[in-house]
Amino acid sequence: MIRAHTVEQVRAAEADLLARLPEGALMQRAAAGLGYAVLDLLGTAYGRRVLLLVGSGDNGGDALYAGALLARRGVQVEAWLLSDAAHRGGVDALRAAGGRAVPWSSIGQRQHAQPPNPRGLVPNRNIFDVVVDGIVGIGGRAGLRPEATNALELLAGIPVVAVDTPSGVDVDTGETDGPHVTADLTVTFGTHKPCHLLDPAAQACGAIHLVDIGLDLPQAQVEALQAADVAALLPRPAPDAHKYTRGVVGVRAGSAAYPGAAVLSVSGAACGLAGMVRYDGDPAALDQVRAAHPEVVGPGRVQAWVVGSGSDTGAEDAVRRSLADGVPLVIDADAIAFAGTTRGRPVVLTPHAGELARLLDVERAEVEARMLEHARLAAHRFDAVVLLKGRHTVVARPDGRARVTTTGTPWLATAGAGDVLGGLVGALLAAGLDPFDAASAGSWLHGAAATRAAQDGLIVASDVAAALPAVLGTLVGR
Repeated sequence: MIRAHTVEQVRAAEADLLARLPEGALMQRAAAGLGYAVLDLLGTAYGRRVLLLVGSGDNGGDALYAGALLARRGVQVEAWLLSDAAHRGGVDALRAAGGRAVPWSSIGQRQHAQPPNPRGLVPNRNIFDVVVDGIVGIGGRAGLRPEATNALELLAGIPVVAVDTPSGVDVDTGETDGPHVTADLTVTFGTHKPCHLLDPAAQACGAIHLVDIGLDLPQAQVEALQAADVAALLPRPAPDAHKYTRGVVGVRAGSAAYPGAAVLSVSGAACGLAGMVRYDGDPAALDQVRAAHPEVVGPGRVQAWVVGSGSDTGAEDAVRRSLADGVPLVIDADAIAFAGTTRGRPVVLTPHAGELARLLDVERAEVEARMLEHARLAAHRFDAVVLLKGRHTVVARPDGRARVTTTGTPWLATAGAGDVLGGLVGALLAAGLDPFDAASAGSWLHGAAATRAAQDGLIVASDVAAALPAVLGTLVGR
């Protein structure tokens, strides 16, 4: 499990540890981890050139001490001090190790004095192999000051290693209001932070390298399941199991206009996790469902319903009839508009950003910019688990706890993929998982199946469904 802790939680844990360590020891731990991560990225030390962009906080101190470590190993290190309040001990350590520390004021003046370059380039761009972003620490606000944005413009195209988090992103929410660093590698300390998982900030982090500095941390409110976590959640048949004890999932999806949605929803449900799948949707889709899945049976008692994918004008009736059974529901697509009727029931809502925007009466861009905030808002308002689909899907509970899905591939952005996901989550519900576990495990499996299917070429939604049994097979043996 990846656990992402807030700034407040990290600060409290650091304060507790600092009280038990010699002065400066915690920064030295972080700096050593950062320095060796940069060395690993460089591949070799001698002849390499590294630039540090240094702000006023401890984040800049981490960068400076890491720069001193690099300089002692033969790297040519220069620091641009973007603040007059740069960490004095770190500056002294860098200079003592043979590195250079230059005030930004002199860099800016030097650049303005440069004659125009016919290609529009500045000399700095090809001098450095790596830029280390030590501009703003985790306590900083979103956005960057002009001197930082100007420095980054001069260095565009050079690989960037961010210290703890990319400067300029909102650490706790993953929002990116204003200019920010886009890193190739982020070296973080003690724990992941929400911005490492949550889009859009996660897209600015690049690869994540976690350095253990000995923090004792509380329960995180944002998590990301890993393969072992999903394997532990998956239901397994008891020795005396039969199809009914393994769970029966019902599907009310599809319509005359969208019969394929019924097939895809059933395909997700019929992945093998539940003992039986019943189809009780639009008769116009029945023949296609039977042709694709001869094992699927007709109406009857179920342990969970999957409702709404491609239901068109029949969505409201499907929700009403499914609620009458008193079992957990997955509500997708057209049925999401009727989420207000499901409060107090065990429900998973599975909107994409546009659907959630309509449900909350906000702009889609607002949802995409603040996914965690809007997923939590909807979960609280509708008293349901909300699975907000995206590059990094967010699953939120009414109490604010959230999980982020990091499996998947851009090729998963294909019509009908959400229908498969709804059926899969429904199968997990029918097999006995609670809505939060079913939604987060289902989202992880969906992304993993898409990644597996994409290894053989471009994919469509039915390829994702077809890859599910193989992905599940690798996990149930763990």
